[in-house]
Amino acid sequence: MWTFGTQLFEIALRSAIIYVVLLIGIRLTGKREVGQMTPFDLVLLLLISNAVQNAMTGPDTSVTGGLAAALTLLLMNVLLSRLGWRNRKIRRVIEGSPTLLIYNGELIKDHLDREHITPGELHQALREHGVATIADVYLATLEIDGSISVLKNDERPTAFQPHHRIHLMRRGT
Repeated sequence: MWTFGTQLFEIALRSAIIYVVLLIGIRLTGKREVGQMTPFDLVLLLLISNAVQNAMTGPDTSVTGGLAAALTLLLMNVLLSRLGWRNRKIRRVIEGSPTLLIYNGELIKDHLDREHITPGELHQALREHGVATIADVYLATLEIDGSISVLKNDERPTAFQPHHRIHLMRRGT
């Protein structure tokens, strides 16, 4: 009924579809979900990987079928990485963009809400950077990898630099 090449093509197609759907799902969950993995997130990730295994390979449990799925996933990853590297718009869709959380000692509550970051989580990140209060922060940014970078008031640049303009535009000013 199936030829060997058709089975491998079907596995590759299934794997590509699963890859795209999971990539979209992970992007929709937000930066903090990927960058700051809790035990809950790890368990979820392991269960998802187990759940989609059969969807990728179907009834084929052969080494060749597994290799076809793995190679497809690796190829999809390389292709999307290269597309993102060459095209800024595609990179923003795939990776997202940094989000400004604090500017000039003022909390940007709308951005915290959009990124599902609690004030407690933000204060924890500030403490990790040796900052006691929000008023001591010039910039705090949720980076695309889920980490929060902090620039203290005493580290403020002397000249307005172009990359700060991007953060201000995201704030709407």
